[in-house]
Amino acid sequence: MSIKSWLQAFRLRTLPLALASIGMAGFLAASANVFRPSIFIGCVVTTIFLQILSNLANDYGDSIHGADHAGRKGPARAVQSGTISLLHMKIAVIVFSLLSLVSGIVLIDLSVGWNGTAFFFFLGLGVLSILAAIGYTVGKKPYGYVGLGDISVLIFFGWVGVMGSYYLFAQQIEWTILLPATSCGFFAVGVLNINNIRDIESDQAAGKYSIPVRIGKQKAAYYHIFLILGGLVCAGIFTYMHWKSPWQLLFLTTAFAFIPIGKSVLDKPSVELDPYLKRMALTTLLFVVLFGLGLLASN
Repeated sequence: MSIKSWLQAFRLRTLPLALASIGMAGFLAASANVFRPSIFIGCVVTTIFLQILSNLANDYGDSIHGADHAGRKGPARAVQSGTISLLHMKIAVIVFSLLSLVSGIVLIDLSVGWNGTAFFFFLGLGVLSILAAIGYTVGKKPYGYVGLGDISVLIFFGWVGVMGSYYLFAQQIEWTILLPATSCGFFAVGVLNINNIRDIESDQAAGKYSIPVRIGKQKAAYYHIFLILGGLVCAGIFTYMHWKSPWQLLFLTTAFAFIPIGKSVLDKPSVELDPYLKRMALTTLLFVVLFGLGLLASN
């Protein structure tokens, strides 16, 4: 059990996607002149802990339920390959749960202090985030095994990630932010969808009824195109509602990256989709950067 094994188990390539929602909230806060570096750093650290927790819990849960096995098409997982024992993975899940909780409490204190209502609301939201990260594949009835992973990703990578973080900056909510939050959520669901299409056969064998398992590869590919177009449309509506200059259309250039990904998901066999996970995640991050720069350039 080496440091390399743990770094692989952390799945660092998933971090850009996790940080996309924090980046979106930061850009929106900066455009509203409420950006605070300490809050941004706190959001980044807490999100990294939560994402690593989610990845470790996923490794642990899928190994127990049989979704990770020798016939699986994606990269070998730590417990599955034997590089990390099930016990050590369980301990790591507990450690990162505590790190996420402590980091979250510090972040809430930095933003709203010990103000009763706001503090306990965000503390509850933080605990729910930890439970969601673990409950996706761990437990007797993990929600990822009944096709609820997509809605969870939309909620936590989209609405909670963007709107919750924005509130920590501004201590108020502008409800039109729901639109770019939905864009981030849709693109994050798109990454999960590619993952689930890739694993459709092994998931079906393990009794993991993801959306692609339920509706089939072809319909899941059309669903993916809907997620891409829906994300771009939500960003477009927000831009129309807050129009100041053509710079705000900068994000539309990411369509030239998103659309080929959608076409590949539609045309290629599931076994060839693994590289598109990284492309979808990085394109989502690029979308956030260009959307944010367009906002700032228009101020």
